[in-house]
Amino acid sequence: MGDIIFALDIGTQSVSGILLEQKGEQFSVIDYYTEQHAERTMLDGQIQDVIKVAEVIKKVKTKLEEKHGKLQDVSVAAAGRALKTVKTKKNISILNQPMTSKESVHHLELSAIQQAQIELVKANNQQFTNYHCVGYSVLHYYIDDERIGSLIDQSGKEAGVEIITTFLPKVVIESLLAALERADLNMKALTLEPIAAIHVLVPQSMRRLNVALIDIGAGTSDIAISSDGTVTAYGMVSVAGDEFTEAISDAYLLDFKEAERVKQQVINEKSSIAHDILGLETEVTYEALVEQISHQIERLSQLLGEEVLKLNANVPQAVMLIGGGSMTPNIADQLAAYLNLPKNRVAIRGIDGVSVLDKDNQHVLPNGPDFVTPIGIAISATENPLHYTNVYVNNRLTLMFQTKNLTVGDCLVQAGIDINKYYGKIGLSHIVEINGQNITLRGKYGKAPVIYVNNQAATVNHPIEAEDKITIEKGYDGKKPHLPIKDVLEESTEIIHFTFNGEKESIQSVYFVNGYEEKADYIIQDKDKITNHFPTTIGEFLNGKYPYLLKQQHNSFHITLNGREIKIDQGSPQIFLNNNKAALSTQIKNGDNLIIKEPVPVTIRTLMKKLDKMPTHTIEVTFNGELVEMSKKQIVIYRNEQELSQAEKIHNGDILTAEKTSLRPFIFQDVFRYVDIELANQGTYSLTINDQSARFHDEIHYGDQLAITWH
Repeated sequence: MGDIIFALDIGTQSVSGILLEQKGEQFSVIDYYTEQHAERTMLDGQIQDVIKVAEVIKKVKTKLEEKHGKLQDVSVAAAGRALKTVKTKKNISILNQPMTSKESVHHLELSAIQQAQIELVKANNQQFTNYHCVGYSVLHYYIDDERIGSLIDQSGKEAGVEIITTFLPKVVIESLLAALERADLNMKALTLEPIAAIHVLVPQSMRRLNVALIDIGAGTSDIAISSDGTVTAYGMVSVAGDEFTEAISDAYLLDFKEAERVKQQVINEKSSIAHDILGLETEVTYEALVEQISHQIERLSQLLGEEVLKLNANVPQAVMLIGGGSMTPNIADQLAAYLNLPKNRVAIRGIDGVSVLDKDNQHVLPNGPDFVTPIGIAISATENPLHYTNVYVNNRLTLMFQTKNLTVGDCLVQAGIDINKYYGKIGLSHIVEINGQNITLRGKYGKAPVIYVNNQAATVNHPIEAEDKITIEKGYDGKKPHLPIKDVLEESTEIIHFTFNGEKESIQSVYFVNGYEEKADYIIQDKDKITNHFPTTIGEFLNGKYPYLLKQQHNSFHITLNGREIKIDQGSPQIFLNNNKAALSTQIKNGDNLIIKEPVPVTIRTLMKKLDKMPTHTIEVTFNGELVEMSKKQIVIYRNEQELSQAEKIHNGDILTAEKTSLRPFIFQDVFRYVDIELANQGTYSLTINDQSARFHDEIHYGDQLAITWH
């Protein structure tokens, strides 16, 4: 005997148990049993009374165990009403940082799942952890809002992913677990009712076709859409077979259970005797029943058609109907009319449409659409189950269910970890001014988070097993920019070669930061003001290499005389370029010869020459045939009340005063201060001026001929 599979379809009206045996890729039906709920303990596929539902489950289990022995493990399905699907798109910036690995793409997908979960929580006013993500599919990738096949190594401003994500409320899982536990059953696997049905009726090879599968149950009508090789959407309409039962109950004054019996008998046998609450009997014919519920049939057809068009965006190629509600009279024709499909494109499918079911023993089950979902639960839960798994994320217990092999990424989503917050922050940017223009130097990007599974490094794709311990640590923050000037400003290669005071010199581009010259490898800081300049004048050259000489040029030699400021060029350094006098603004060229001569000492005589003033009155005469030059002070210069001689040095910034003397004429006796002669013991003498007799006090003038004669 092959592997035995026990599955339960816990529906609104009844609980069906089925036993299948797997033989290779085929499945054989061993047995089945169905038990009706005594009361309406389930509503729209959701357990309302765990204890009473558990009692019905236990009856089904016991009935099958009587013939086939102990049953411990069971596969079940969550109702389509509980299923939540969210389509969302997530974009992130990739400016200057394209995605280079599948890991970074998966991080983006996880961020999209988290965004979908947030949207779901907001729409349903629930807590974040009240929903379990049970699967997602990538619809499209985008670069700058344009579809693209892969994000790896793509350039642009933004990368995006559009996904469809499936969620289950936590309460659905917990109520199922509680009911099974009370019935002494262990949930081996969990699937979803629409997934289960489409799995067995529309196998992978057929999913390139655009087909809508509708499971019309008692409380809900579940919808699944296939297209382009995958299941693209799930949906649900909260109207199903119970709506018809309630209409019959109202029309014939029947309690709900009796109305359900009458409905089933009329559909199967074309008539039924109804016993109303007054004790009266009424025959209900097929034609009367159809007329009585025609409004509800039309309404359900419209609701189903609208939901199919909403999920699929257009009319599908075909529609399959399953579930007990699909046997409702005229439902297929009404739906075909609403969707504008040929009648033969909307069909009720029974267990004969399950290709993997052994045809030789299909007779074990009633033929029809009622048992497609139970079979689908058994097969789908085995092949694509949601296993119950405990894992720990950052030391917190996280309950996980899966339709595939669990990964770290799945657990992070379920634990509410916003992976974006675990990325290191981008380093602080520098805002600098370069040649008068504000420039932003961006900081380095932060590092991706570091993930460990059981203290071993892992990725978001790492497979997870029960009781695994996942740790996610924040990535390092990015650093502020660390850029030298030469990496931001192009360095000039031009060089001027020349000689300065006999030594070889050169001029090349220089950088200034906040007014101070810096090297090309200076590391730029926030708020720096940077300029680059190629100095070509004598003044720019001196400012860069010989600032003290430039200071001397700017601080010209000047004194103050009688309160008047006088500049004296001889006191400043003298600039000569190629032997020609030059200024600080003169350009230097290749091969030039630049000389700066140190200033010569400045004396009182220099000052008088500058003022074009004669400090003395001078005459020339001849005495006894010899030329004699005679002078008298006519201007006297003082510094701090001290008289200065003509040869006295004066200094930059000196404060001097000048006074004119009272000039008297030269007389004959003045000549004796300039010649050597002894007048004593020489005997008698006579004085002459220009051969005329004279005396010592006689005036003399320029060019006079003086003589003394001894007797």
